[in-house]
Amino acid sequence: MQTAIAKQKLFIGGQWVETENVHPIYNKYTGELFSQVCKAGEREVSLAVESAERAFREVPFTPEYRYIVLSKVSALLREQADEIARVIAQEGGKPITDAKVEVIRSANTFLLAAEEAKHLKGDIVPTQATPGVGNRFIYTIKKPVGVVCAITPFNFPLNLVSHKVAPALAAGNPIVIKPASDTAAVALKLCELLEQAGVPAGYVQCVVGDGSTVGEQLLHDQRITYYTFTGSPGVGKHIKQTIGLRKATLELGSNSATIVHEDGNVAKAAERLAKMAFAHAGQICISVQRIFVHKDVAQPFMKAFLGHVEKLKVGDPLDPATDVGPMISEKEAQRIEAWVNEAVREGANVLTGGARQGSLFQPTVITNASKGMKVVDEEAFAPVVTVTTFDTIEEAIRLVNDSKYGLQAGIYTSSLSLSYQIPHLLEVGGVIINDTCCFRADQMPYGGVKESGIGREGPAYAIEEMLETVTVVVNLDE
Repeated sequence: MQTAIAKQKLFIGGQWVETENVHPIYNKYTGELFSQVCKAGEREVSLAVESAERAFREVPFTPEYRYIVLSKVSALLREQADEIARVIAQEGGKPITDAKVEVIRSANTFLLAAEEAKHLKGDIVPTQATPGVGNRFIYTIKKPVGVVCAITPFNFPLNLVSHKVAPALAAGNPIVIKPASDTAAVALKLCELLEQAGVPAGYVQCVVGDGSTVGEQLLHDQRITYYTFTGSPGVGKHIKQTIGLRKATLELGSNSATIVHEDGNVAKAAERLAKMAFAHAGQICISVQRIFVHKDVAQPFMKAFLGHVEKLKVGDPLDPATDVGPMISEKEAQRIEAWVNEAVREGANVLTGGARQGSLFQPTVITNASKGMKVVDEEAFAPVVTVTTFDTIEEAIRLVNDSKYGLQAGIYTSSLSLSYQIPHLLEVGGVIINDTCCFRADQMPYGGVKESGIGREGPAYAIEEMLETVTVVVNLDE
């Protein structure tokens, strides 16, 4: 793969399609032009959906062959992990070490989906003792829902695409991908690997363009049966309002929290939280944004935590020693700078960080933050974390739940009883015990409640949502 690509074509119907208009992709650290990707117009978007619909009707894609294709993609991702990671680091600003992890996780996501393609099954419904059923045999079958549309964000430009593409294909559905334009190069690279692995023409398309044009056209195209989206709550609500009764999985916003209880391992909590509050410059859906520390351990925790934070290296994502790279744009860095300044004016204290240089924003720790401040209430999606003390676990639970979001939460505690109880008390989709809220294994069900979305990702769970259940009743007396 070249360091910079002059012009990348769209992938539609098994063909590489060139258009006149292009979207420039810049190196998020240097600001230099990294790539140019063709932009789809109305014709290309319609052709993409048409190709997917035709493939679904006319092109066989058996579970056996799905397994072969997905397994090959997994192997190709591993073979090319270093060069693909460089693309992610340059177009997305993710530190190269983390970018390499993303590629390997994506390979695992495809392999998990490949295995699931071999285990699609329905159920036999027991009727022996049911009055009025008679001599009838009832069972269910699973079949693909149809054309899937995937709208993906910039922060995991490969693995979040993989979490939509791999399950869709494993279930037998064709898919139209609309990646984030500023990180579209790696999505198009994935299409190259899918083509190389032998995916049938029409089962994968990738179109690049603005949400207001390409995205809107996809939402209004009635040939699309299912939508899978990762992004902001505002856009997620708009998608649901637009598509009506058609199915969707929406993975939306978060201001995820982690509790450090008085009986937790303070040293481990401080070290891990310092890393995961600022990984990928805080631009992770489950990034640690709010930390709640029991008052009795607040002093040793803060001393250790700040010590780890101040050792983080901020800079060039291609440097293997870098911990925190640039944000996706200078505009976003300016936004979080304004949020932090606003919090300070309202009484919060910045213990470390708070400074911006271009798109780089220093890891920032805030205390005395309160409800009503954007850094508390909204999704920061930046290298900013607030730390608040609490007296009782009941208070900590109330503070975590006092949010319009509910994606994941973490807790450090040595209490087996509390570990059992707290998942029932926290209003979130995932509870992580003795680790931060910023943990995801690709095979686990992943998703939230409230304004954090609907549905679950993770290959086995996503596949289930991308299948229709058909009930079959056989009257054996006829």
